[in-house]
Amino acid sequence: MARIKLVYIGGGSTRAPGTVASFIEQGENFEGSEIVLFDLDPARLDIVKTIAQKMARHRGMDLKVSVSTDRRAALTDCDAVLTSYRPGGFEARYLDESISLKHGLIGQETQGPGGFMMALRSINAMKDIIADVERVAPRARVFNYTNPINIISEAVTHNSSVPFLSFCEGPYDFPEATARFAGLDPDKLDTVMIGLNHGSWSVRHLYEGKDVMPLLEEAYGRLRDKPDVNVTRLRLLRLAVEMQSIPADYFQYYYYRDEIVRELSAKATTRAQDILAKVPDYWQHYVEQAASDAPKLDPQRSRGGIHELELAIDAMDAIFNDRGDVLPVNCPNHGALTDFPDDLVVEMRGRFDRHGVDRIADGRLPRHVVGLVEMLGEYQALTAQAAWSGTRRDAIRALAANPLVMSTAKAEAVFDDFCAAQGQYLPGRLLADG
Repeated sequence: MARIKLVYIGGGSTRAPGTVASFIEQGENFEGSEIVLFDLDPARLDIVKTIAQKMARHRGMDLKVSVSTDRRAALTDCDAVLTSYRPGGFEARYLDESISLKHGLIGQETQGPGGFMMALRSINAMKDIIADVERVAPRARVFNYTNPINIISEAVTHNSSVPFLSFCEGPYDFPEATARFAGLDPDKLDTVMIGLNHGSWSVRHLYEGKDVMPLLEEAYGRLRDKPDVNVTRLRLLRLAVEMQSIPADYFQYYYYRDEIVRELSAKATTRAQDILAKVPDYWQHYVEQAASDAPKLDPQRSRGGIHELELAIDAMDAIFNDRGDVLPVNCPNHGALTDFPDDLVVEMRGRFDRHGVDRIADGRLPRHVVGLVEMLGEYQALTAQAAWSGTRRDAIRALAANPLVMSTAKAEAVFDDFCAAQGQYLPGRLLADG
């Protein structure tokens, strides 16, 4: 089994306990390995370290766990880097959401102006991480979970030769949620989704070997007029029926934009505020478990659940142990999906082994959905370039190209408000005229 040094950037985050639990769950695949938890908060790092050590000891796993607030020292001679961090914390996400809504726009974490601003902050930090990897970890591969993963991957893969792959459980979760809402057994579903991260559609959707669409149509007819039905899930079920393809949940922001803007504007709190209200209880739970001899995470009191970022751990296992497993991945297209440019980062399936990822060609998107995804792909490329090396003008052009904005005046106004509120997280070239 592979014996690796893994550096987890974001090791003091609210998702970190669930992430180390995912790694330890696969302990037999990584015996004798080392995890270095890197973050800027020593107290939270120590809590996560204690949980990891006790979990590993309870399972009888040979695992060395250490912490560091010195990124370059942590990265030195590592084999793998797991990135899952949030510059500015949930407080910055609140600004993304509230400033966007002030301008009548959706500011979700990966979509619209909110996703744009998250990309600028995350890529500004990722540039320094990649520079450190290039200097002190020449054999390292980066496994990224930092949002928006597609735009970050777009930026890195066009500007560095460091092996860089991004992951998201969406291609599993979106069809399963649709099936469950329709009253179907998700275990009997066989789907493949392609496109962009948070912008994919199913190109295979079978239920017990047959097309699932008639079953979804029947479910929509049965659920559409029920009182107290989950409006979000009903919208997505309707969209699947209309397009005859299961969508990523995030398409609700495009196909039901006006309704969602009204709903978000009427809501007393933003999503970030809802999460912030839970953070103290998350850490209270983690402190309690750190004091236990055999920590056991409660899914109701753990950010993201008891196993987090497991797809990246699966990919590490497949690469470092030469498994040949097929997993969803976000990386440059290289001809696999003919709807998109070869150099664009897309979401697709790949076969993972010691050489990396062998892309799988899974066909084309339906013509009636591909246009929006192509627009999002162009926005993705423009935003990545602006974040990595562009100017304020490049940033405004990129934001204006977002299908939820489509206005240079709105793009400039919301961007200026973002810069005034969060300029400390951005490079100076994006703050100056030019």
